[in-house]
Amino acid sequence: MADDSRRGDDDERGPGAVYQMFMVMEDLLDKLKLLDYEEEVLSKHNMKALSRHYFASCAYTPSNPGEQFYMFTIIASWLINEAGRPFEQPQEYDDPNATVSNILSELRAFGGLVDFPPSKLKAGSGEHVCYVLDRLIEEVLKKRGFVWKRPNYPTEEMEEESVMEDDAELTLSKVEDEMTDEPDDFEEDNVMDLEALKSRTNPSVASLSSKPDDILESNTDAAEWNLEVERVLPQLKVTIRTDNKDWRIHVDQMHQHRDGIKSSLKETQGYLDKLQEEIGKTLEKVGSREKYINNQLEHLIQEYRSAQSKLSEAKERYQQGSGGVTERTRELAEITEELDKVKQEMEEKGSSMSDGAPVVKIKQSLTKLKQEIVQMDIRIGVVEHTLLQAKLKEKSNMTRDMHATNIPEPAIGAY
Repeated sequence: MADDSRRGDDDERGPGAVYQMFMVMEDLLDKLKLLDYEEEVLSKHNMKALSRHYFASCAYTPSNPGEQFYMFTIIASWLINEAGRPFEQPQEYDDPNATVSNILSELRAFGGLVDFPPSKLKAGSGEHVCYVLDRLIEEVLKKRGFVWKRPNYPTEEMEEESVMEDDAELTLSKVEDEMTDEPDDFEEDNVMDLEALKSRTNPSVASLSSKPDDILESNTDAAEWNLEVERVLPQLKVTIRTDNKDWRIHVDQMHQHRDGIKSSLKETQGYLDKLQEEIGKTLEKVGSREKYINNQLEHLIQEYRSAQSKLSEAKERYQQGSGGVTERTRELAEITEELDKVKQEMEEKGSSMSDGAPVVKIKQSLTKLKQEIVQMDIRIGVVEHTLLQAKLKEKSNMTRDMHATNIPEPAIGAY
């Protein structure tokens, strides 16, 4: 299971951390095969099977970011649905930022650690892509109740060498067993005395001194000796079982392979030398032909370069002219907009001037105003008449009062 702690900085990790994603990708592919992704994903979308290092980014591995990103989104959406959470399958032309954001949101919901920018997943390969897929696969395996078990290694059976069926034949293991079965504190009586054996086989020799005076001569018949040798020979034969793990066997195999390589090299050396000569001649022909073509096309190359320079100058002038045209087009648009506004105002004023409704309204207003003026004049006349009567009445009253107050003095004295 991929741990979240492996997402540390490169400085805190060892130099082999760069290749960790290759191991994670291999484990990832095995887990996908456990989930039967060939039938669930590849066959439905008509896709080819993943390689061992499909999502591992490296300068030496071919990459197709668009295809890898689409494959990543398809597998991620399938894993999220298998883990028990509904997730809509992304399409090929969907917004990649939205798709990556939704996948990381589901990963956070599962408890996964996301300490890298979402743009790392848009490449479709790399350490972060392998981490996300591995984390989602662990959730799917956990939901299905899958448990990893210890591997059962097959027992290696040693190949038994075919031995002779003769009971008298000895093996090295049998000799070792007999040696271990003997007690360590054996007595001297159990040791074979070679001198006694010699005296038994040839009593005449035993009577001689240890240093004979003359040269010894054998009295044994050669035919009997050969028969005895043939009878005892199977008992003296020792068979040693070969062990495939023995270093001597490996050394012998290395020597055999070396001899085979040397013999093969002798045969192929001539073909290789001939091939080298042919390749050298071909390269010389190609070089001479290339020089000839360059000499023949020198003037065309010069013309092409001059045409290229003229084209660059024309492009530069075109860009400058395009900038001026753009500025003038903007000014023309502004002037056209102002002209439209003026036209609209003129049309509004012209329509208001040609319309007779305001004149009729003015005439009606004048007529109404004249009527109101006449009514006002009448009221003013009434008010003036009333005021005049009031003044006349007041003047008559004052005159009467004045006459009433002017009484002659004689009349006053009579009283």
